[in-house]
Order: sequence, then structure tokens, then C-alpha cells
Amino acid sequence: MAETESNSSVAKTAAKLVVLAVAMFAFAVYVMPPLYYVFCDILGIDPRGSLVAVDENSEMEVDTSRTIRITFMATNNERMPWEFRPNDAVIEVHPGEVAYTSYFAKNTTDKHMVSRTVPSFVPSSSAEHFKKVQCFCFESQPLAPGESADMGLQFYVDPNLPKSITNITASYTIFDITEVANEQKMTQR
Repeated sequence: MAETESNSSVAKTAAKLVVLAVAMFAFAVYVMPPLYYVFCDILGIDPRGSLVAVDENSEMEVDTSRTIRITFMATNNERMPWEFRPNDAVIEVHPGEVAYTSYFAKNTTDKHMVSRTVPSFVPSSSAEHFKKVQCFCFESQPLAPGESADMGLQFYVDPNLPKSITNITASYTIFDITEVANEQKMTQR
């Protein structure tokens, strides 16, 4: 009798741990990215880097004596099945020079999905000098089944970038936020 009670107790504990692990995973995948943006909004932090308005008629000082090599990378969150990659793996720019590149995304599923990307930079100190004029990371990207898109990124590197930094890696991670986007639609109705 004591052995069956012990086995029953072990089975209940194991079931609770499995449920807890699934709940933690769901929280990390579905709740954390949107919660991150809300938290940043509350604190007044721009989580996507700095957005800069550039007047096409104004002359920005370009430092032609230096060249910065920018490597673009793409990472899919483990729950994101889309194809996602930079169209240009490497671009060389002069500080102050406005440049354009894009990322390719394709919804490889049979359902409508919505994505959001989050950038990160190496070295981390370069993030404040990587000025986004226009970026796909500022908005959600909905794609129908099988649909693809080239998502634009217009930027420049601030001429105040320390001279010791000659290489920057800009990595964008794509997340599936379909459930969150659908919930937001429902609450807006």
C-alpha cells in the first residue's frame, strides 16, 4: 500500500513539474517579447535602438577617412518556423553615410502569422552609434501562408563612434507574436 502511495506521489510531482516547465516555456516565448516592449515603454527606453529623422536635403558630415564593416546576422527564436536571413551579409560604410539593406522573411507555414524582430549589436557599445532611420524592427510583420517579404533597414553609423571600433555585428532575432497580435485585435474591438 505504501509503495502505491509513493508511486502516486511521484507521478503527481512529475506531472506538476511537466506542467510547470510547459508554462515557463510558454511564458518565455509568448509573453516575454511583448512584455519587454511594455516594460521599455514604461521606463522610457527605446528597445529597438534609436530612430533618427534624416532630412534628405541636409548635409550630414561623412567621415571618409574611416570605413566600418557591418556584418548582418539573423536568428530565429526556437518557436519561429519562418525562413529569415539578411540580403546583404556584410556592408562597408563610412561614419555618417546613410546606407540601406534589407532582410528576407518567408512564412513557411500553412497559417497566417505575425512576427517581430529584436536587434542586438556587438560590440554592445556600438548600439548607441548605430542610428536607424527606418527599420522593419519598429513594426510587426504579418505574412500569409507561403508569403515572403523584403524588410528594409536604412541606417547610418554616428561619426562619434570610437575609432577603436571598426567592425559591428548587427543581429536580428525574429519572434512569433501571432497569439499576442490576435489578442490585441480582440481587445481593440
